[in-house]
Amino acid sequence: MKKIYKGNVVFTKNIGELTSFENGYLVVENGKINSVYKILPKEYEEYEIIDFKDKLLVPGFVDIHLHAPQINNLGLGADLELLNWLEKYTFPEEAKYKDLDYTEKSYKALVNKLWENGTTSSVIFGSIFKKSNILLSKMISQSGLKAYVGKVNMDRNSPDYYIEDTEQSLIDTEDFIGEVSKIKNIKPIITPRFVPSCSKELMYGLGELAEKYDLKIQSHLSENIDEVKWVRELHPDCKNYIDVYEKYNLLRKNKVVMAHCVWSNKEETKKIKDYNITVAHAPVSNGNLASGIAPIPSYRENKINVGLCSDLSGGHEIFLGKVIKEAETFGKLRRIEDNKKYNYMTTLDYFYMATKGSGKFFGNVGSFEKGYDADFLVIDDSNIQDVNERNLEERLKRFIYLGNSGNISERYINGEKIEKPF
Repeated sequence: MKKIYKGNVVFTKNIGELTSFENGYLVVENGKINSVYKILPKEYEEYEIIDFKDKLLVPGFVDIHLHAPQINNLGLGADLELLNWLEKYTFPEEAKYKDLDYTEKSYKALVNKLWENGTTSSVIFGSIFKKSNILLSKMISQSGLKAYVGKVNMDRNSPDYYIEDTEQSLIDTEDFIGEVSKIKNIKPIITPRFVPSCSKELMYGLGELAEKYDLKIQSHLSENIDEVKWVRELHPDCKNYIDVYEKYNLLRKNKVVMAHCVWSNKEETKKIKDYNITVAHAPVSNGNLASGIAPIPSYRENKINVGLCSDLSGGHEIFLGKVIKEAETFGKLRRIEDNKKYNYMTTLDYFYMATKGSGKFFGNVGSFEKGYDADFLVIDDSNIQDVNERNLEERLKRFIYLGNSGNISERYINGEKIEKPF
């Protein structure tokens, strides 16, 4: 079944390169992009055309790293660094998700915010509680949005009110995998919180589950100086933070996303590239928690895939347009810090990261190329235009810098319009 959408089509096939069709046509067949045209071929003229007039059509945002049970902590803790922030705010809040009533109320707000801000796909850390994570997965599926959802694992260096028994953690994870694998639009993902909170036995077990069920893996890597130092103390036999994951079979080529990578050195960066790991760049969170400025210009030069993320709730901004803006600002500062060694990175570079860069983790997601999922946003930017006539690139940039969720008039996934979930 074909559907045709008309509007100002804007997307990035390659990092930094904008493809645009003024008054173009987006042809969708069975939920996938069939083609994009400036002039519609006659063979398609018999089909109904949904005309969005002068609005922009852009790929849906893909948030490649966020913590679902931290939704109620947005805007808190920016006066602390990572480890203190976890202790004061994060662990006490996540422990509440043992209560399924609390879970449901909180996740209704989360799913609505994802929808509202145009996040059509996301990669999510849940809590340690199996039932809570299954409920989250069902709620996201019900909304029509897409996600990888992970049951968080942590059996050491954690508060006594929020910690797991090693064997039970693995049993619960395998049960979670079985349940979530049945849920539409949702895929399970192996989720050790980070090295300090996972014993050797737990990491080995998670690596075995990833291999057994051929699953992708998400975790944190070299986010904070104190964290990196702590990992070195816990694992003196490993040269780098990433070596710990490798030792316990938690690096799978083309199947891993690591959040932050702010303090990754040359050796660690090489291993990121060798395993084709996607770096989840969290500029707002890295600023809020004083973690540092990730060397994204260096990663681009090294052809490492980078996706953009909110990192809710270390990051307080769910709208990825604002995250793009912060990423560009931090990128400028990092380039100066690196003595302008690397090429300047533009708004379009970071727009790519928030769409196709993150979308690669899902497969053909985040672009309007043939065969990609027809996930897109309809942008009404009339309230942020001025008296000058602007081209589509300028309008996209203005939406990113001056716009917000209110400029998103409609959201489509697999070619179907998605209404507010809850």
